[in-house]
Amino acid sequence: MKNKLLLILEKVKTLFISYPLVLLMSIAMTSTIIYAIETNPKEESGYILLKLGIIFSLGISIMFALKMISQRIGKEILLSLLGFLFLIGFYFILPKKEDDFTEVHAFIIVPTFILAHLLVAFIAFIDKKDTEKNFWQYNKNLFVNLFLTAIFTGVLTGGVELAILAVENLFNFNFDEKIYIETFFALAIFGSTFIFLLFNENGLTFIEKDGTYPVILKFFTQFILIPLLFIYVIILYFYSIKILLNWQLPRGWVSYLVLAYALIGILALLLVHPLKEETAKSWVKIFNKIFYFSLIPLVFLLFIAIFTRLLEYGFTEARYFVLLLALWLSAVVLYFILFKNPSIKFIPISLFSFGFFALISPYFNTFSVVERSQKTELKRILTENNLLVNGKIDFNIKITDTIAEEVSNKFLFLKDRVEKEYLYQFLDNKLKQKIEKDKSWYLENFFPNIIRTKKNEEKQLYLESYTHLQEIIDYQYAIDLQEMNQKIKINNDFIHLESISFGKNLTYKLILNEKETLDLLPLIDKIFNRYKNQSGTIKVENLFIESDLGEYHVKINFTSLSKNMDYLETNGLILIKKKTTKTNTL
Repeated sequence: MKNKLLLILEKVKTLFISYPLVLLMSIAMTSTIIYAIETNPKEESGYILLKLGIIFSLGISIMFALKMISQRIGKEILLSLLGFLFLIGFYFILPKKEDDFTEVHAFIIVPTFILAHLLVAFIAFIDKKDTEKNFWQYNKNLFVNLFLTAIFTGVLTGGVELAILAVENLFNFNFDEKIYIETFFALAIFGSTFIFLLFNENGLTFIEKDGTYPVILKFFTQFILIPLLFIYVIILYFYSIKILLNWQLPRGWVSYLVLAYALIGILALLLVHPLKEETAKSWVKIFNKIFYFSLIPLVFLLFIAIFTRLLEYGFTEARYFVLLLALWLSAVVLYFILFKNPSIKFIPISLFSFGFFALISPYFNTFSVVERSQKTELKRILTENNLLVNGKIDFNIKITDTIAEEVSNKFLFLKDRVEKEYLYQFLDNKLKQKIEKDKSWYLENFFPNIIRTKKNEEKQLYLESYTHLQEIIDYQYAIDLQEMNQKIKINNDFIHLESISFGKNLTYKLILNEKETLDLLPLIDKIFNRYKNQSGTIKVENLFIESDLGEYHVKINFTSLSKNMDYLETNGLILIKKKTTKTNTL
């Protein structure tokens, strides 16, 4: 027993010596999340913790990749320093304030995470020749270890959570509920990292060494994955035939189906790579020979689908990446068809290269292309519909609701890309000031002469308070609106909110002691009447209602409010105090 314990401690010691920076990043990410749970920080500090969590999470992959290459070429200190500099730089790429965080930053973060994982897959083999077999073994072992890590972590996390629950109930402990979520994150992040590194032992030499082909992997690929892909490609081909017979353009989402088939098919071929000439089933060998040829018509279908959307609406980040994947897929197909001895290393290296190009190339990077495209589209729409007078939008011109919506969407899109100065050139000074004050860039609200072409469709209006900070001075009680559906006891009285928020019979009223009732809908309607004929999201200052209910005065400070004919959504805080003097009612 003692020897086993010493052996375990020795392995743990070796692990910390071998992967100190990977474990440091994992510990830092776990600590950041637990600190956030414990302190429940305000918006600004909470956002800083979120940014740190993203950096530490990215750091786990980056530091593991750099460890692999350092075991091949040395220079571990220099590579680690470069890794830290990259992470620090990436932190400052993210906006300082949460309000400045847009979907653009998501299109930076997600591709960067994918590139970091691709780096792990090939960086140790980029300069080494004749390593096809070792390269496959390395990635196969990483794949298997990742799968085993998920199983081990899941069992460990579930077991520890149940143990805490058992101790709490059997020994009458009263643990803080936070212990469960903190335990989950500790084991899901640090625990899973630790287990994964245990499976990889000393690193590159262990991971890339030759080993037997896992039976379960062989079974899964040959009898489940590849047969499903056969069914999938048949469906896509029948859809292609339907397009030809009906002579119609493909639906936009077919792009994602083709990409899914291609990516899963490539994964399947990589999984059975060592078996393709030996022990694989006949249909596996057939699939291996025809797969890339089967992609040729589907790649054409993919390009037709994506260019249909691009020509109609222009580039967005999502469409840019779909086009990029289509180009990469074309390169992969041509490479494996035309070259006699293609290397599977081409797949991750080429995908990494395309992704790297998309993020950092001057002029042709994702964000430059998208901004130029959307500016061109906006100018085209304004010009074709004669909306520009002396370079400014004339909002009194009659236009259809579809054009007004399209102009509004373009403005919102470019505003989120920090292109306000470009947009201001189309607006007069009065409208600029109004937009800055109301924080509403949905221009459809400013067109008074819209010709409605959409039948039975009501525009949604979403009101949002400038601040979620609530003042409760002079009030005795403050309750979240979401808690008011149950009876709340105040002194010897009971008060609750009766609400039907969906359907023709909307109800929203406060009831005191089942006797006195205050209907809140007329007060809410007064708020919405201020923004009549407007739609979209509007930020407002005084988003509240107040009135008397029996011996009490109530005030509801809404953080957000949305309503149409048969739908009501509210979020906020209800403040209650006992009346001492007569209170004016709005």
